[in-house]
Amino acid sequence: MAQKKRAWKLQEFVAHAANVNCLAMGHKSGRVMVTGGEDRKVNLWAVGKPNCIMSLTGHTTPVESVRFGHAEEMVVAGSLSGALKVWDLEQAKIMRTLTGHKSSIRSLDFHPYGDYAASGSLDCNIKLWDIRRKGCIYTYKSHTNGINCLRFSPDGRWIASAGEDGLVKLWDLTAGKLLADLKLHTGPVNVVEFHPNELLLASGSSDKTIKFWDLENFNNVSSTEGDSVPVRSIYFHSDGTCLFSGGNNILKVYSWEPSQCYDTVPLAWGEVSDIAIAQNQLIGASTHQTNVCVYVVDLQRVQPFGKVPHEDGNCQSSHSSSGRRSFITERPPTQCSRQASVPKEDQNETTSSSPDDDRESLADIKNPADYNEIFRPKSTLSHSPPRNVEPFLPPDEGMYSSSNNISKLSRCTSNEPEPVRGPVTKSQNNPPQISKQAANHQPASPTNSQQASKPPAVQKALHKPPKPQNTPQATKTYVESSKPSAVQKPPMRGPSNPETPDVSANDFLPKHIGSGDDRKRLQNVSEADILSSLTKGHSAMLTVMSGRSRNIQIVRAMWTSGNTKTAIDSAISMNDPAVMVDVLNILNSKQALWNLDICSILLSQLGDLLNSKYESYVLTSCSSLKILLKTFGPVIKSNMESVPSIGVDISREERAKKCNMCYIQLGAIRETVAKRHSVPGKLGNVYRELNLLMQTLD
Repeated sequence: MAQKKRAWKLQEFVAHAANVNCLAMGHKSGRVMVTGGEDRKVNLWAVGKPNCIMSLTGHTTPVESVRFGHAEEMVVAGSLSGALKVWDLEQAKIMRTLTGHKSSIRSLDFHPYGDYAASGSLDCNIKLWDIRRKGCIYTYKSHTNGINCLRFSPDGRWIASAGEDGLVKLWDLTAGKLLADLKLHTGPVNVVEFHPNELLLASGSSDKTIKFWDLENFNNVSSTEGDSVPVRSIYFHSDGTCLFSGGNNILKVYSWEPSQCYDTVPLAWGEVSDIAIAQNQLIGASTHQTNVCVYVVDLQRVQPFGKVPHEDGNCQSSHSSSGRRSFITERPPTQCSRQASVPKEDQNETTSSSPDDDRESLADIKNPADYNEIFRPKSTLSHSPPRNVEPFLPPDEGMYSSSNNISKLSRCTSNEPEPVRGPVTKSQNNPPQISKQAANHQPASPTNSQQASKPPAVQKALHKPPKPQNTPQATKTYVESSKPSAVQKPPMRGPSNPETPDVSANDFLPKHIGSGDDRKRLQNVSEADILSSLTKGHSAMLTVMSGRSRNIQIVRAMWTSGNTKTAIDSAISMNDPAVMVDVLNILNSKQALWNLDICSILLSQLGDLLNSKYESYVLTSCSSLKILLKTFGPVIKSNMESVPSIGVDISREERAKKCNMCYIQLGAIRETVAKRHSVPGKLGNVYRELNLLMQTLD
């Protein structure tokens, strides 16, 4: 068998009518790109597809830098004239036009959880923008040459900037001052990246080295050996295990304590513009004149993730024993002594563009199908639906053999129809149990795939009788006699076995027949018709359960990777109440998993489940609401009653925003509960208890 490729070229396409100046990947999904060009347009693309999804126009000079928001629901673009435009991709419209820089904007980034953005320009200045108020909050001045790159820290407190002057600078947002100058590079610094967890910063330079900085004492931790090419792009793996470095026609994988090169992958991608990771694949994109090239690297064949790890154990996180503190990403409250008003120097130079500029900025949707799939939200709280999770295949491989079982699952079931939704019986007090088959990420395939490919509705399949080869009178008699009672359920049976003894069609016929004539007429119904009807019902139900198992496996894979919020977003986008109930049961069993983020996301789902016709769904929703009200009711109430803060307190504003969202949704749920608190029985008791807990919000 031929050895599988480690890397390959996925696609090349013409992106703009003039030269492409900038490109950025969507790092949340790794499946979308945004480009800016000399033609003054900003174009959006789905990785692996050659057609433009949407084109954003309105800049009057060439676009020099672009950046996705962290949830990939916004794009900001900076131009040669120093103007920024922020676009809402879900609404397909421009949000803001911001001006103030005196020269080309070279780098952009969004705050990790606030409505703020930062820009670095050739005018040597860094500006922090409030997107909502169209204003510049602060201007940071210290670089003596242009800004090549800037990034917010994961906790949103700092900005790191890389300059043509060879310096890396660290800025404190709340204090509005320079924290540290990092000066060991001997050439222009092209890129900086924060470690996703630890207080660590990496910087890549034209001096062909990457340096790692400890952000507790601002000392240099280590430095890579001088490479043969300048470092253009770096990116930490999501679990912080290693750092990927993209240079001219090469990819390298590094550790830093001690400094070590794990692996080197030659690639013909030129000077790569940006890299992202999705489904154990690294996606790199580069530009050349009007073209964009996309390359894929299979990380399962790259150390330290490959099948042959280092024998000395270096494939493990070698920096985990450093004892370095982590970023606090729970958004703790911050204090700021600066006034809320914009400083005078910024007021004079950062006036927003006129409304006419916004009206001239258009979002032209080129590919409605891809746009609706990627950017159009399915609900008010589910911003962007999950991207395609299927890995990209090498051009000469028909099947992609990989240990990523979730990817296999998505691929082998991609041609199946949308499964029919139905109730799942489960205990309301216990979390859902995933079978051994699901735990191993193995899909449950229908025994009769041809019949399962086009399943009828479950109820029709279970209740619709076969066509008798007899008179119309016989047909009527059979239908009436074979109708199940209101409480009757179809028997659950395993796959059919032709060698099973003592099994006949009579075992599945109705047991109570009105008369001897009816019995004779039923005998005229062929065994093949009866078995066909039973098989259709079985196949339909099996398809439903198989689809549900597949969805649970996908959510489980995201959950176990440590990203609970992404797993919940994925479950919501599946639009399957049964899957949502399974997720809620797990959250209810582990109450420590709840936070304000999850509350604001799930409240609309809880309201929908309260109106379900299945009692188990309603009880699960009520259990979640009890936990939410007991844990976060006082927090929500106190934030609704608090007075506005003075100064820039991003954490407090975000917390108040989420509490307000929760309060509005709880108000709608409260009306439903108030109408049903007089219902008799167990549900009535639950509704009355919820009604009392709702009063804590008054």
